[in-house]
Amino acid sequence: MTKPRIVFVHGIDGYGAAAWPVQHRLAGRYDALFLKRTGFDAVEPPLPTDFAADAGIVIDALDGGAHLVAHAQGAIAAVMAAVERPDLVKSLVLVEPALLSLTAELPATTAYREHLEPLFARSASLTDAAFSAEFRRLTASMNGPGAPAGGASGLRAGPAAPQRGPAESAARIAARVHLQAPQWDAPVHIVPGVPTLVVTGGWEPLYEEIADYLATTGARHEVTRGGHRPQDSEEGAALIEEFIARH
Repeated sequence: MTKPRIVFVHGIDGYGAAAWPVQHRLAGRYDALFLKRTGFDAVEPPLPTDFAADAGIVIDALDGGAHLVAHAQGAIAAVMAAVERPDLVKSLVLVEPALLSLTAELPATTAYREHLEPLFARSASLTDAAFSAEFRRLTASMNGPGAPAGGASGLRAGPAAPQRGPAESAARIAARVHLQAPQWDAPVHIVPGVPTLVVTGGWEPLYEEIADYLATTGARHEVTRGGHRPQDSEEGAALIEEFIARH
C-alpha cells in the first residue's frame, strides 16, 4: 500500500530535510518529501527568488496529491501551488507564514514593510555582507520583549545561530540573503476549499496578524510555543501531525 505523501517547504533559515528536524519521524508513516526551493543548494550558487519556479517545484512534488506543510517564506510557494492546483492538496499547514501580500493594508504588515523597504531600495549598492548584516539588524530591532533572536526575518541573529543544512560559508549565506525578493511582492491569493491549519508562536505581531486574517477565510489558527519555529516543539509538531491525520 502506498504511503500518503507530505511535502515540506522550508523558509530561509535552512533547506531540505535539515529544516524539519522533528518531522523526520513522520517518514515511517508517510512518504515525506523535504524540498529545496530555488537557489537553496550546497553546491550550486545561490539564485534570486523566483516565486513562480518555487510554486512549480511544489506542484511537481505533489504528484497525484499530498499534504502540504510550509514554514515562513516557504508558505508563499505552498499557497501559490495550492491556488493553482487545489485538487492536489489534501491539507495545508502554514507555520508562521510570511504571506505579507495578503495583509498589505494591515498595521503590523505595513510597519514591517516600511521598516525594510529602504534597505531593499538600496540593495544594488550594497555588498552581500553589508545587506545581510543590515537585514538581520533591522528585523531583530522589530522583536518585542522575549522574542526569539532573528526577528520576523526568520533568520536567527548572531554567530551561534544553528546550521540547518550542509555547512556553508558566511559569504554564501550572505549572498543568498541578498538575493531574496521582498516577501510583500509575492503574487499570493487565498486558497479555495483546502483544509488549512496556521500555526504561530505568539511572539511576533506580523505573523499573528497574517494568521488572524487567514482565520477569517476559514483556516484554523493555533498559537503554541517555539518562537519562529513552533514545528520544532513537541506541541507544535503534534498539532501538525494531528491535523494531517484528520484529513
